[in-house]
This record gives sequence, C-alpha cells and structure tokens, in this order.
Amino acid sequence: MQAHAIGKFVRGSAQKARLVIDTIRGKNVSDALAILRFTKKRAAKPIEKVLRSAIANAEQTAERDNISVNVDRLFVSECYVDIGATKWRRRVRPAPMGRAYREKRHLCHITVHVSTDKAGKNPSKSEE
Repeated sequence: MQAHAIGKFVRGSAQKARLVIDTIRGKNVSDALAILRFTKKRAAKPIEKVLRSAIANAEQTAERDNISVNVDRLFVSECYVDIGATKWRRRVRPAPMGRAYREKRHLCHITVHVSTDKAGKNPSKSEE
C-alpha cells in the first residue's frame, strides 16, 4: 500500500530542505515525525506537515479500498525536494563597486511517499 503528498511553493531553498529530508528517508513514520519535531531547521515544519498529509492520504486510501493499514507500520519509502519558482523581490542589497544585487525569494516543492514496505523493496518489480 502506497500513498504520497506534495507540498508546493514552500518558502525556503531546496538545498536547505534537502538537508532535513535526508534525515528521514527510509525511516519509520513515527521515527521520522520525532526527528522532524526536534530538528532545529526552518524547513522541518513544512516537511512534517507534508509527511502528516501523506499519512492521512494512506489512511484515506486504505479506508476507500477496504484495506486495514496500521499507521505505525508505514515507512517513508521515497522523499525528495525540487526547486520551485524564484521570486525576485523589489529590494536591493549593496554590492561591491557601487553595484546592487536584487534579492531573491526561493521556493521549493516537497514530495513524500509512504508505504507499508521497507524502503528499497518494491513488490511489483520482480528481481532478475
């Protein structure tokens, strides 16, 4: 059983969010939530929100398909962060030699997949 959730246009750069995502990849859902709760990075809160949404999506899918799924047995099978749009702000910062740099506002897209199988094991693909 698999489910996923996507958080689009999350404030913060993708590079900084990937540091947090790498800590929860392949972990049990309850362990991942504990890690995100005590991580002192700004990106941890939106990632936790997307992970909770993926868990809720798994419960909803299981209920719709009449399958019993224990939430404690779910794993973060796949998670990644993509670069979103970059918004140019109207503010400028001083730069060397009388120049000025315009400020950018970085956004990212967070995707989290949860499944009942351990990360790396996909029952639909046969090993050759």
